[in-house]
Amino acid sequence: MAERVDRLTRVNELLKREIANAIERGLITAPGMLVSVTEVNTSVDLRNATVYVSIFGGDNAARRKVMNELGEQRLDFQRKLARTLAFKHTPVLDFRLDTRIEKGDRVFELLNEVENHDKHE
Repeated sequence: MAERVDRLTRVNELLKREIANAIERGLITAPGMLVSVTEVNTSVDLRNATVYVSIFGGDNAARRKVMNELGEQRLDFQRKLARTLAFKHTPVLDFRLDTRIEKGDRVFELLNEVENHDKHE
């Protein structure tokens, strides 16, 4: 069982690196925004992979556009992965927006507001 977990961890990191490299090389366009792959979760059978992406900068419409573009370019990503990696089956990618960092920033903002409010009382 530990071997399977280690293999999945390695596969997830490999996919994360290769997808991030493809994004960096301009497979998608995101002017004024930073698009980063934060996590990849691959199914045990290696047939599917959920790719979590964080987008910094831009408004909500621009972020939606980037997510749509990622979805539209999914097959291009998969073809690149098939050429680069020696997997028996290339996983089907599912891109999802990762908002954990934004939520964490919002918690810090709220804590600072409470702290500043307490200082002024």
